[in-house]
Amino acid sequence: MKVVFAATDNITPEHWLAPLQQALPDMEVLAWQQDGPAVEADFAVVWTPPADLFLRETRLKAVFNLGAGVDALFRLPGLPADLPILRLEDAGMAVQIAEYVIHALLRASRSFDQYQDLQQQGLWQRVPAIQRERWPVGVMGAGVIGSRVAQAIAALEYPVASWSRSAKAMPGVTSFSGPDHFSEFLQRTRVLVNVLPLTAETIGIMCRESMQQLQSSAYIINVGRGGHLVEDDLLALLDSGHVKGATLDVFQQEPLPKSHAFWKRPEITITPHISGASLQENSIAQVVTKLQSFIRGEPLTGLIQRDRGY
Repeated sequence: MKVVFAATDNITPEHWLAPLQQALPDMEVLAWQQDGPAVEADFAVVWTPPADLFLRETRLKAVFNLGAGVDALFRLPGLPADLPILRLEDAGMAVQIAEYVIHALLRASRSFDQYQDLQQQGLWQRVPAIQRERWPVGVMGAGVIGSRVAQAIAALEYPVASWSRSAKAMPGVTSFSGPDHFSEFLQRTRVLVNVLPLTAETIGIMCRESMQQLQSSAYIINVGRGGHLVEDDLLALLDSGHVKGATLDVFQQEPLPKSHAFWKRPEITITPHISGASLQENSIAQVVTKLQSFIRGEPLTGLIQRDRGY
């Protein structure tokens, strides 16, 4: 059997081929060649793969995505409607994203940005101590990553709630689910954290209508996808003062163009899609386990449901 490794987005195939081949000694692991012939692979391991992958590799039995988000795959031409797609369920990303969100939350709620400004002015001055009940956090998404984020926040004794397609019980976290409870979730939230998958239902979910329902002096943390946020609406709410700041790791266009208005807004912290990187050793172990289970016809985790988009 053959496995093709196809990735863009600054991933170097050579760093993955040898470890994958070592983990799959009974298979032939090959790198995708943009100008070469089709590999005629049985399986593909991908991350933001090239546009013509599925047009050229027509014998694939399954695709293994090196990450949790699979929206990029759905945009590629030639993707067979019945081709199984399996995603990574953590691979070291959850703890990294939890760290990222906690860092952004503490900077906002503990006034660390304000203290940095005071330092630059040479001022020894205290700001009022935190009152956690005034910083209720709402996490959109309750999968493996969203659950880790929500529980990390709850451990710091912030009021925290989750919102997802279906209800999920977590210790210390209030659960909301479905469109009927979305407004209730937003209205009790001051810090909105997004870790949702990007689907037809979630595109533009952070828009003027939804963000206006947040408590005053709201704060936005987006580690999902750029398509979740209506960027002009965020700018308008920053101008109005209803939203006080944002930490954004993902954007509608990446890299973020130098001319983008976000660069000039001190209320916005920008990072280049680094909140959670798939760790190679963990990722390969998951891919190998899932691939071997697929071949043996065993039950699979991480199998994408096309009708849901994740």
